[in-house]
Formats: sequence, C-alpha cells, structure tokens
Amino acid sequence: MAYQWFKSFHIVGFTVWFAGLFYLVRLFIYHVEANEKPEPARGILKEQYQIMEKRLYSIITTPGMLVTIAMAIGIISTEPEIIHQHWLHIKLGLVALLIGYHFYCRSLMRKLAVDECKWSSQQLRGLNELPTLFLVAIVLLAIFKDSLPTDLTGYVIVGLVVLMAATIQLYARKRRLDAEKLASVETSISEIGV
Repeated sequence: MAYQWFKSFHIVGFTVWFAGLFYLVRLFIYHVEANEKPEPARGILKEQYQIMEKRLYSIITTPGMLVTIAMAIGIISTEPEIIHQHWLHIKLGLVALLIGYHFYCRSLMRKLAVDECKWSSQQLRGLNELPTLFLVAIVLLAIFKDSLPTDLTGYVIVGLVVLMAATIQLYARKRRLDAEKLASVETSISEIGV
C-alpha cells in the first residue's frame, strides 16, 4: 500500500516540478524581452517578472522537485530490488541532469535580477524546450523500463529536437516580420502626417 502512495505523490511532484520549470523559463523570456520596452514599462515589467520568478521557483518548482525526490526514495525503500535495474540508473542520471537544470535556472534568475543575464529571448526559448526532452525520456524509461526500444526512442527524441528548433526559428521569423510590418505602418502614418 505504501508503494501506491509514494508513486501517486511522485507523479504529483514531478507534474508540479515540470510545470514550474516550463513556466519559469517562459518568465525569463518575458523578463529579457522587457528590456525592449521604454521606461517606465521596462522597470515595472522587470520588477513584476522578478517577483513572479522568485515565487514560482520557491513556492512551486522547488517543492515539486523535493516531493519528487522524497517520493522516489520512498518507492525505492518499498521495493529495494528496483535499484539494480539498468533503466533506473539511466532515469536517475537524467533526473540528476534535471536537478542541475533546476539550479541553473536559479542562477539565471539571480542574473536577471541584477541585469547580468547574457541570454537572448530566442536562446531562452531553446533552453525552455530542454525539460520537454527530459520529460519524454524519463516517462518512456519509467513505462518501458528495460524493454525501451532505444532505436525508436532515439528517433523520437531527435524528431522532437528538430521540431522544437524549427518552431523556435519560425516563431523568431514571424516576430521579425511582424516588427517590420509594424515599423512600415508607423513610417507610413508618420509620412502621411496623421
């Protein structure tokens, strides 16, 4: 019975953790893009994003990570033979990388707070896709365990990377074209003297 409780709250924990990681880097993107706004909007937006980032990281994302880890320990304690399975070693390696990503986000958050972040919004969009790859790989390992079809999984992961990269590039192109169109309209209006 304890196994089911641990597993249930492990799922809840990683759902909360991933939701926080997805939204946190999205806030970083908006925070960086606030630099393009004129004052006083820039200062107001950056202050608001900083508050949102801190709260999301401290109240949702980090507790989600801690619940995930605590419940994983609980699962392993109820079924200690699982620790010898190869798929779990890979999963734990991916989780260790994800924990590193989590703390790297804290580092970026602190740099954003003091205007020392060198990442562009487009680079942050790429960084924002990384947890998706972790999520897919970790869930596939948890479901398939040692019978995971690695060749098909590799193709799925590569396909996701290509799709994400293409989406980011297309979105950047759309934003650039929209900005050019807006500038053209503003130029036309100023020429007409409206």
